[in-house]
Amino acid sequence: MSPDTPRIQAGSFLTLHYRLAGPNGDIINTFSGPPATLSLGTGALSPAVEQRLIGLTEGTRTAFDIPAGVAFGERNPEMTQWVSKKLLHDLGEADTDYAVGDVVQFPTPDGRASYAGAVQQVRRNPADNSVEAIQLDFNHPLASQPVTFEVHVIGVL
Repeated sequence: MSPDTPRIQAGSFLTLHYRLAGPNGDIINTFSGPPATLSLGTGALSPAVEQRLIGLTEGTRTAFDIPAGVAFGERNPEMTQWVSKKLLHDLGEADTDYAVGDVVQFPTPDGRASYAGAVQQVRRNPADNSVEAIQLDFNHPLASQPVTFEVHVIGVL
């Protein structure tokens, strides 16, 4: 490695392949497609994951095991909530047939971004089997889980 090889630091713009996996397998894996591009510090990766990138050089390929609860925090039971049919209707999602495990996207109040929740339960109207409400878990899927983070740093700016 040359002393001129770019090294990742806070605020770096990166091109990389990465894989995040928990005990049940991959959550995201870019190795089979185009690489990801992101800037450190913008929330694209958790701070614990970003911290492991600091100091790596362009061309590095490595993996880290991150202990349970460190990468995406502990599960917060208050982030599991029921969402009514009225709210689903207001968001244009009232006629969707939800199933446990589905991921539902919601716009942020300012409309510039979105957040997601995983369906935990579906409450249906016994008369016509229509969805009355869904229970969503807004915790990160890897909250309270050990995480494997594999990375191949392609470019650093």
